[in-house]
Amino acid sequence: MIKLYGHELSGNSYKAKLMLSLLALEYEWIQVNLLAGEHHQPEFLALNPFGQVPVLIDGDTVLADAQAILVYLARQYGEESWLPLAAEPMSRVVRWLSTTAGEVRQGPEYARLYHLFKVNSISIERATEKSAFILSQLDHHLAEREWLELGHPTIADVAVFPYVALARDGKIDLDKYPHVLAWIDRVKRLPNFVSAIGISELAAA
Repeated sequence: MIKLYGHELSGNSYKAKLMLSLLALEYEWIQVNLLAGEHHQPEFLALNPFGQVPVLIDGDTVLADAQAILVYLARQYGEESWLPLAAEPMSRVVRWLSTTAGEVRQGPEYARLYHLFKVNSISIERATEKSAFILSQLDHHLAEREWLELGHPTIADVAVFPYVALARDGKIDLDKYPHVLAWIDRVKRLPNFVSAIGISELAAA
């Protein structure tokens, strides 16, 4: 059976859980106690030397990094619609994986880390500024479409969704972005959607 190591408040762990659920895959959830430093213990570092969650194990395959896990699950278990094989549509989807690791991370994810996890090394002013930028871009992009690319759900939506939907944990106001809120609501209505702490209460305006 697939094993997923993660933490319940980790947006990246949730990202992997969401994809597993959307694909209706059975898996074993293994909670990593970050406060106790379990992610820095030798047993966990043997799985991911970076000391980060999530980590997915599927047979002999051991994968760290949420974006990599999404790609693996889509290709190994999902229909091609989740991650097309043709070059042009694949590139459109992969672009959003980069956006997730860039603008979304530097904006909503960092703001959440600052306020929820008290990571004071983060510049909250910069994270708030970055959040406004990426949320404005997303709102404009989603004004003309229901999904980020290709007219249907892909791993692009799964990648971007968690930290945008959890933006209020970082004291980021989502009410100014009605198209983003409508997209969040659409994702929540996907078959087999599973929620996370802080998302279940979120509704479109």
